[in-house]
Amino acid sequence: MPEETDISAIRKTLTAAAVATAVLAGSAACGTAEQLSAGQKLDSAFDKLGEQRSLSFELDLDTDAASLKALDSGTAEPGEEMPDEVAELLSGARLSVSVRSKKPLEESGEKDISAMAMRFSGPDGDLVEYRVIGDHTYLRLDAQALGRIAGSPMPSADELPDSAGAFKKLLAGEWLKVPTKDLQETGEQMSEAEGFGADGSGAGEPSAEPSLDAGAQKKLMKALRQVIAQEVDFETSGGSDGTEHIKATAPFRTLMTELFDELRPLEKELPGAAGLPTAKDLADAPNEKVTADFTLKNGELTEVSVDLAKLAEKAKVKKFALVLRVGKGEKATAPKGATEVRVDELLEGFLGGALEAGFGEEGFGTESETGFGSEFGSEF
Repeated sequence: MPEETDISAIRKTLTAAAVATAVLAGSAACGTAEQLSAGQKLDSAFDKLGEQRSLSFELDLDTDAASLKALDSGTAEPGEEMPDEVAELLSGARLSVSVRSKKPLEESGEKDISAMAMRFSGPDGDLVEYRVIGDHTYLRLDAQALGRIAGSPMPSADELPDSAGAFKKLLAGEWLKVPTKDLQETGEQMSEAEGFGADGSGAGEPSAEPSLDAGAQKKLMKALRQVIAQEVDFETSGGSDGTEHIKATAPFRTLMTELFDELRPLEKELPGAAGLPTAKDLADAPNEKVTADFTLKNGELTEVSVDLAKLAEKAKVKKFALVLRVGKGEKATAPKGATEVRVDELLEGFLGGALEAGFGEEGFGTESETGFGSEFGSEF
């Protein structure tokens, strides 16, 4: 499907940008006084983030629909070009995350997080929102808008029978309350059913979460600092109101190649680092210089903007940047009037009530084609 290609491309871009941001945020171990000072200030700013017990992050693309279409036109297969509606959504999309912990975030584990909230918004409002509070997850979505974007229109809640239950409420945009443990178990079961474990290595006993010991962490940080000291140029500028900008610039392909070369010996110990790209994989990546602009207010990080326009190469792009804003975490509260449901209720409502309402006539085929036979028909 076209949208799958679009989302995959955007995900790869954001991943590369996130890695670049993380690297450019490292401290400069040597160099001029300005280099050293800028690196120390960034180190200090990120240390302060880790000392907080609550933080909020807002991520968005500083671009327009025309630029996204231009980027897509050079890589998309004929007939799989990015739809206008998807381009409009992504150009105005915003991801907001807020987290609160019982401990400083740098010391926090999963059990220390007391509340978390995530909201994905488009130009016309919120599309998906969930909050994790205590043992429950609260969620709601704009199913109609998501269906239009995906090219698969969803039925309205009024079209579904009452037997659709929780799924009908979800389509109506109401808040639902689900035990977080049930969501996790369902996700694991679905992964196993597809033949994959939680880490994607295959079904079976779950693998231990990879982690870095203190010695490996020191080795990694030393290696990263060496790369940064060699490849990254820093420039600082400040204002009278306590605001300071630190710009870190480096050639994209060179920086990424050297970074992954340094990470590769620790690949098995790094969470999510399986299959790091090689120099051959990155050979076609542009080597234009990428600049990350860090904004500090009284020594605290408030915004990071990574200018990716030069990576567009021949595409006519007016602006294309990844922007991350940082603030104090808002206290996530349980929404009033949320309906408590079970995960299996949602699945049953989808398989039964949604198909009964005709949702699957085009996308899912007939009963014999889908495999949803009499075991569902009489109950829903």
